[in-house]
Amino acid sequence: MNERPNILFILTDDQGAWAMGCSGNSELKTPNLDRIAVSGVRMENFFCVSPVCSPARASIYTGEIPSRHGVHDWLAKGHVSEFQLDDELREMINRDEPPYEYLWPKTQLRGDTAIQYLSGHKTFTEVLAGSGYDCGLSGKWHLGDSATPQAGFRFWRTEAMGGDNYYYPVALENGKMTMKRGVYVTDYITDNALDFLRRDRDRERPFFLAVHYTAPHSPWSAPCHPEKYINMYENCPFDSIPALPPHPWCPEAGQTRAQWDSKPHPGVRFIHARYAPIEEEWQQYRRESLRGYFAAVTAMDAAVGRLLDELEAQGLSENTLVVFTSDNGSNMGHHGIFGKGNGTYPQNMYDTSVKIPGLFSFPGRIPGGRVCSQMASHYDLYDTILDLAGVPHKADPDRPGRSFADVLTGREERFRDEVVVYDEYGPVRMIRTKEWKYVRRFPDGPDELYDLVNDPEEYVNRIDEPAQRERIREMDSRLTEWFRRYADPALDGSHEQVRGKGQLDSHHFL
Repeated sequence: MNERPNILFILTDDQGAWAMGCSGNSELKTPNLDRIAVSGVRMENFFCVSPVCSPARASIYTGEIPSRHGVHDWLAKGHVSEFQLDDELREMINRDEPPYEYLWPKTQLRGDTAIQYLSGHKTFTEVLAGSGYDCGLSGKWHLGDSATPQAGFRFWRTEAMGGDNYYYPVALENGKMTMKRGVYVTDYITDNALDFLRRDRDRERPFFLAVHYTAPHSPWSAPCHPEKYINMYENCPFDSIPALPPHPWCPEAGQTRAQWDSKPHPGVRFIHARYAPIEEEWQQYRRESLRGYFAAVTAMDAAVGRLLDELEAQGLSENTLVVFTSDNGSNMGHHGIFGKGNGTYPQNMYDTSVKIPGLFSFPGRIPGGRVCSQMASHYDLYDTILDLAGVPHKADPDRPGRSFADVLTGREERFRDEVVVYDEYGPVRMIRTKEWKYVRRFPDGPDELYDLVNDPEEYVNRIDEPAQRERIREMDSRLTEWFRRYADPALDGSHEQVRGKGQLDSHHFL
């Protein structure tokens, strides 16, 4: 047995903390996630650093906030250079009217040039690799240059873009990005991860295996997911999700039927997160989206079960740290939104967007069956994983994170003096305590203040109440000071024109 533990790091895409059976959702079937929770600790107050995929993922790996690493929105470009595509894919995306399965890669890969967005930023996986770990990645990278191994990873089986049609993923094989036809991407990612565990890992060294699923990101329509999982939710009432009208900040809220019908809608084939139909269409849209989302989660859960079973079959379970989380949360009708932080404009910071799963299992080190109420963030993962791995590392004043390893192992009840978390999405910033949340939007709002004790669903904005002025001043001061301390002025998101529609390069946004 290796002296240092193996690490299985599972990262999903757009999965809210609410989207697990073990967190109290009795309608959603996640027996394998529940299995991890029973064997370890579930963090019930675990938060992303930004409620959209690329900034959140960059912060996980670097421990830095977006205003220091410079990734402020989901990356619409910089994935691969065209010479890294195989001949068929390159020819198809350069057609004027390619088949529908090529429309997504045409938008993002045509004329693209690879950018390594994490270049110059030390990732915790580089620290692990430098300490003798064999690091492997299977699945979504979405931090630029998807075709080139980086960040300490030796085994590199990636998807080209951030999102994909579930049965037509564009993936790296034999040094080229190629479209896989009729292959369910969740199973494909799992198969590659199993290849690493069974054949490709260095058995003389401990391993770090990152499995980055695209599930349960949209599209959610029935043809996108295996029929057996869609059928599981055919008669589900979805009572666990509030049935609300479209949020007024949704892109298409309040349209007339004629306005709605005048535009093409991806929901005809693929339900897309950014469309909020008018009231007449809302219930059908809601039900189809929830059925697909629940099916995507359960299909991913089954894939996680295959990974856990393989660890057991190889006798690795007792010496493997399992971490399960998601890049950001997701509203699936919550607040009348289908999407995450950019499900509205201006971008939102609701808990359903920023609170994510946090499951940690490590037999013999992390006592099982516990729920931890301590507030922690993805920017804490860097130090926590290295501490649990027993890998020495230096503190960095540019990283705000602190290790909560001792909280997981039961040695301490809390790990920081101030129980506060911070988030940002371009010019939108949040400070959250256990009792209050303050959202500041630069340059001039609208700002928000929520009483999380009496209004945990964040329905009543108290920003204009005279009785709250002192609280707002105090929270605003703390927010300003925190970002002054950890942001790089040259990359400060409060000055960037981030609208939630995508990032093209270091300082250009859609």
